[in-house]
Amino acid sequence: MAEQAKLPLGKLLIQKGVISEDQLRIALIEQKRSNEPLGKLLIMLGFVTEATVREALSENLKTPAADLTSLVVDAIALKLIPKDVAKRYRVFPIVYERHSDNLILAMSDTSNIVALDQISAMLVKGITVTPLLVNESDIARAIDQYYGFELSIDGILHEIETGEVNYQSMSSTSDEYSQPMVRLIDALLADAVQNGASDIHFEPEQSFLRIRYRIDGILRQIRSLHKSYWPAMVVRLKVMSNMNIAETRAPQDGRITIKFSGRQIDFRSSAQPTTHGENFVLRVLDRQKGIVPLDGLGLAEAELQLLKLMIARPDGLILVTGPTGSGKTTTLYSILNHINTESVNIMTLEDPVEYPMNMIRQTSVNESAKLGFADGIRSMMRQDPDVILVGEIRDKETADMAFAAAMTGHQVYSTLHTNSAVGSVSRLLDIGVLPDIMAGNIIGVIAQRLVRKLCLHCREPMQADPIERRLLGLDEEQPPATIYRAVGCERCAHQGYKGRLAIMELLKMNGELDELVARRASNRELRAAASAAGFRTLVDDGMRRVLEGVTTLEEVSRVVDLTDRLS
Repeated sequence: MAEQAKLPLGKLLIQKGVISEDQLRIALIEQKRSNEPLGKLLIMLGFVTEATVREALSENLKTPAADLTSLVVDAIALKLIPKDVAKRYRVFPIVYERHSDNLILAMSDTSNIVALDQISAMLVKGITVTPLLVNESDIARAIDQYYGFELSIDGILHEIETGEVNYQSMSSTSDEYSQPMVRLIDALLADAVQNGASDIHFEPEQSFLRIRYRIDGILRQIRSLHKSYWPAMVVRLKVMSNMNIAETRAPQDGRITIKFSGRQIDFRSSAQPTTHGENFVLRVLDRQKGIVPLDGLGLAEAELQLLKLMIARPDGLILVTGPTGSGKTTTLYSILNHINTESVNIMTLEDPVEYPMNMIRQTSVNESAKLGFADGIRSMMRQDPDVILVGEIRDKETADMAFAAAMTGHQVYSTLHTNSAVGSVSRLLDIGVLPDIMAGNIIGVIAQRLVRKLCLHCREPMQADPIERRLLGLDEEQPPATIYRAVGCERCAHQGYKGRLAIMELLKMNGELDELVARRASNRELRAAASAAGFRTLVDDGMRRVLEGVTTLEEVSRVVDLTDRLS
């Protein structure tokens, strides 16, 4: 491994088949004359691209590489490294991660120990530096583009208030960063991502613009701006989303892709006309958060083994149910990621594709191109799939096609909007699926909700009172139970909660349940039969999490009905 690290760049590029021996010889002759780095000369001679050299060096030095195009800059990181230091060492601060006191630094030469030592000595004690390999020309461009401009939200607002905003130059131009409105939108997007927002709402009222972030499932107002800012802001957002800036009376959808923290983040954007102007909502699609390992879903050990048994069945339908925003997509992607190998052909049909994944054939539903869910499944069946993911079962035609795929030897995954795992059977009957078709073809149903996690720094222990003990399912003979309540501190923005987790119920179908489904049994009969087979409900899983001290009774009662526990 040490030997591989010493492999010269020229030899590595020849090994990869990027350049020939002759081209390397020409570059080495030039190097003797000019004393420039070999990589730079190969680019100047036109033998390779900057991206190729960057990737080769990244592999050689075992350092991650990054691309600075469509970068959203972090104002705090920029203040940590002065412009003259950035120019001297050919570095550029990408982002300062507050939670870990880590500065991610773009460098053209990550092996420059002198530069790293000098920069570390200059920073406040405790801040660590993580280098990322970036093209030298990209760094030079970023230094010229981002230094010297106000980048904090308050500073940009002050600049707009005191200067004229040129509405005509909102579209992408080479000098767009000189426009404060461009920087304002970038700063808001970066701020939302740093605060862990899942959605950003721009809501025009009669005399002001409200900006809200959805953090941990709860909307929080972040800013109120004067209404006069909104026309320029919405134009900028539409340009970034590839929407029609002249259309203000019809709803529009789009997508934004930016680089932040050295990783790509997508936003799904939606413009909706309202009485006070266009309402604009951005859904943050962070790929890093979108896919978690199967054992990272937080299931109890017995439930995790049950889920693995369900996934192992070669054919049939697995449903994930829950309301909008309950993490169904994350669970499905985690399952697909778990089974994603070279020996399996996985195909998905989504509305739209949220997280691109390697080796998985992903298709977006397009009603205008006559590609609905039912037609999409029909077409997919001719593509020799092993596993099919259908974004959502909305109607009888889609349901029939999903069951047809499940009955012909395919494993099918889909989502359904119901309140519980048992309730999915009556929902499918309501859509028009025949009970004989359902029986034997549903592997199982996962129902889930998202609850906020207690902030570990400020949660407060307390003894459960008699009513709380009944809710938790504790007998009088059992010892006193310690549960926690939310308080609020600086680290959790005085919310008492930080982050979210899923509470789940897994209903694995068996012979008895299939028989009940075939004769259209009631939900009560199905639930009784499932409980006899060891089925644990959403409430049971929620109470487990409360007793573990991870969340509160109030938070669980916000997403599931606890009244049955008191009857």
